[in-house]
Amino acid sequence: MQKIKEEIIDWIRDYFKNNGGPQTKALIGISGGKDSSVVAAACVAALGKERVIGVMMPNGVQPDISDSQKLCDFLGIEHYTINIEEAYKGLSLEIMEKTGKDFSAQYKTNTPSRLRMSTLYGMAALLGDCRISCNGNLSERLMGYFTIWGDGAGDFAPLAHLYVSEVVALGKELGLPYDLAEKIPSDGMSGKSDEENFGFTYEQVELVHKGITENIDPATIEKIEKRISSMSWKAKLLNLPCFIPSIKMM
Repeated sequence: MQKIKEEIIDWIRDYFKNNGGPQTKALIGISGGKDSSVVAAACVAALGKERVIGVMMPNGVQPDISDSQKLCDFLGIEHYTINIEEAYKGLSLEIMEKTGKDFSAQYKTNTPSRLRMSTLYGMAALLGDCRISCNGNLSERLMGYFTIWGDGAGDFAPLAHLYVSEVVALGKELGLPYDLAEKIPSDGMSGKSDEENFGFTYEQVELVHKGITENIDPATIEKIEKRISSMSWKAKLLNLPCFIPSIKMM
């Protein structure tokens, strides 16, 4: 993991050298989860804290926003809190009035994510000379567990080829507090973890993708393989500059 840490730091430096200037900053949506925490820590290691900006974007009240604040304080980065609640309510009311349709679960999940990405690009337009990170990891990408043009968008994707287990290990290698590096991933809306929603674990996803299935029951293997196959079209849309490690953890 030390080698992967060194490689990702070098990759971020090279990306900013080739796609910006010496003052270009990384603009990162900070959710309080492990992915955005690791991306922020890696960017600080690569660029220095003066060139990293965090943006917290609650939709109304976010119960775990203290984790986002803790990360920004720990890294010592410039940060802003932009509440998207009124924008979400205004857009939703306009759509509902014009269509006469009530909001589906998909709308409630994906629309805030897309508004957050719009917020980041709006911030970049005002702050100037920024590149926006896509914080998703490989395990989520395989599951299609991201919003197209929401958290699946951005200018560069440091974690797109790292499994959840590798993201956790990288976070520890970067010196993040244990609770941020090990935070259980969830969508923040359903009240359930990602794994509870899936019905299987990210560890099982990684093992099936690697072809190591001896200790996984056939029904779970089939369920995971079916999901990976059905989401492959979506994963291909993440056509961003991505860090690819030269080695993989076993």
